Amino acid sequence: MSALVPCIVAGGAGTRLWPVSREAMPKPFMRLADGRSLLQKTFERVAGLDDVAQLLTVINRELLFRTLDDYRALNQKRLELDFLLEPMGRNTAPAIAAAALHVVRHYGEDAQLLVLPADHLIRDQAAFIAAIGRARALADAGWLVTFGIQPDHAETGYGYIQQGEELEGGYRVASFVEKPDLATAEAYLAGGKHLWNAGMFCFRADVLLRELREHAPQVVEGVEKCLALSAPAQGKQGVQCELDGGSFAEVPDISIDYALMERSAKVAVVPCNLGWSDIGSWQALRELTPADANGNQINGEVILHNVQGCYIDSPKRLVGAVGVRDLVVVDTPDALLIADAQCTQDVKFVAQELKRRDHDAYRLHRTVTRPWGTYTVLEEGPRFKIKRIMVRPGESLSLQMHHHRSEHWIVVSGTARVVNGERDFLLNTNESTFIPAGHHHRLVNPGVIDLVMIEVQSGEYLGEDDIVRFNDIYGRAPVSEATN
Repeated sequence: MSALVPCIVAGGAGTRLWPVSREAMPKPFMRLADGRSLLQKTFERVAGLDDVAQLLTVINRELLFRTLDDYRALNQKRLELDFLLEPMGRNTAPAIAAAALHVVRHYGEDAQLLVLPADHLIRDQAAFIAAIGRARALADAGWLVTFGIQPDHAETGYGYIQQGEELEGGYRVASFVEKPDLATAEAYLAGGKHLWNAGMFCFRADVLLRELREHAPQVVEGVEKCLALSAPAQGKQGVQCELDGGSFAEVPDISIDYALMERSAKVAVVPCNLGWSDIGSWQALRELTPADANGNQINGEVILHNVQGCYIDSPKRLVGAVGVRDLVVVDTPDALLIADAQCTQDVKFVAQELKRRDHDAYRLHRTVTRPWGTYTVLEEGPRFKIKRIMVRPGESLSLQMHHHRSEHWIVVSGTARVVNGERDFLLNTNESTFIPAGHHHRLVNPGVIDLVMIEVQSGEYLGEDDIVRFNDIYGRAPVSEATN
């Protein structure tokens, strides 16, 4: 059998899991109770496959360094890590087409592509491996294979797959069905012919591209044009290819289901029972957590009186609740969600409204991850902003300049190497420096422990886009963009 190349696709916004999931820290990076992110759990499933030596990840370019951090702690098998970096999301069809073209180029036309969402949970690894084995046999015979989860209840939040003619190891797909109403979902459950659509796929790269050229040629042609303008770079861990922004924006924004799977006659499904969840809402997440005698699930310090059936997630702030029922309460440093437990699918409307207003709470948390470490906004007001900055050992911010703000840096712990205009010097704990607007400056941690400092910004404009980069060790373009 030909080589298997797993491909993790991380493109969903996870708006139904706001305020924890946000644009700059989306659902795949959410941590579960064991401390692992959903992305890390997906990586572990891949690493648990015996015949895999490489992993391809399709992800937004702004999330590359956070992804590498999540992978680094788990890559004991030393998988070769390839990345396709999207400048913006264009849905799953362009992402999977780009992955297939990459696999053909680097691993051969007959290589099989195993496409896995980055933000799903699978608790039965043995069943997962067995299902992949059946899918690979079907893929080798020329089928586009999807995975169907055997339903255990009538679910209106998932799409369904109707099983048709039986094949060896699976079934021909008779139809894909949109999310049904409750009565239809109950009929599907009773009939035994419908499976939940898990959004996982297995196919030979050449077969996928042939079918796409027949049913969605504009997707393949657009991605081919984009890849021709995108320069891959061979790094220590694998290939990194940042997709050209202008041409990628012209590729149709369409899912692989609509573009191909619903149109092709060569689609098969492997029924499976994997302990699967798409963690698509707070209600789905709370189902993973044991409840107390009153049906409450709690994370954090709470005082409850006459409270039943509530989910309260507040790891950093004391919560008191009195006389309430069936609520979901999720607290973060800058946003609080309160929802009826039966309406958690509708949390997306809050996130969509925040996006419409261009509100920071849609995009960012108070603590923001950067390639070099993190920063946390402690306080802000007219003409000032105060941040806590943490720089990991050996890391460096870009050499940069701001037009509209000055900055005052105070070292809390560790040692900082500072470039401030023409000066290059060290700052130790309790020492500080002032950087006027217009000065070139850089911050480096030359030590072996985390550098922690307080940054006080002042000026007429404190937006995160007031930055000009001149040099950056992470390869970020020297143009106005997100801070540091």
